Amino acid sequence: MLATTHILAAKESSGSFLVSPNVGLMIWTLIVFGVSLFVLAKFAFPRIAEALDKRQRLIEDSIDTAERTRSEAAELLEEYRARLTEARQQADEIVARARKAGEVHEREATETGKAKREELLQQARRDIQTETQRAIQEIRAEVADLTVRATEKVTRKTLTEEDQRRLVEEALGELDFTALGGERVN
Repeated sequence: MLATTHILAAKESSGSFLVSPNVGLMIWTLIVFGVSLFVLAKFAFPRIAEALDKRQRLIEDSIDTAERTRSEAAELLEEYRARLTEARQQADEIVARARKAGEVHEREATETGKAKREELLQQARRDIQTETQRAIQEIRAEVADLTVRATEKVTRKTLTEEDQRRLVEEALGELDFTALGGERVN
């Protein structure tokens, strides 16, 4: 029996102290746990909390910076779009003004050209009328001179001034100058 008791005691002593609750071991474990907890609370937890707070502030600052950057980018984008719209409107206005100015210039040039053409036509008509009158006067003088010469040759005498004038007037009266000048000249 002693051998059985010894075997049983050996069985109980090999690893059973960890499984079986021992009051002394439990007290020492609680004391070491309490001291460890006190040391951690005194030195480690404040530093860990400070590091976590610092990390939280850094993340919050990053979020705030990102939000500000995003809002600034949105404002810049809106401003860019507004300026682009304004630039397009100004470009359209410039094109419209240029188109209108071109049309006005074209109309003015056409009107000026027409006025110039009319002026040149009037001047040409006046020149033609003047030249026609001059030519008619030359023809009348030539006809009068020829009439006087022909009369002198036919009558073989020199006509008086009065006879010449009467003869010329009769000859000119018989000639039709309206075809040359468009009107009868006396």
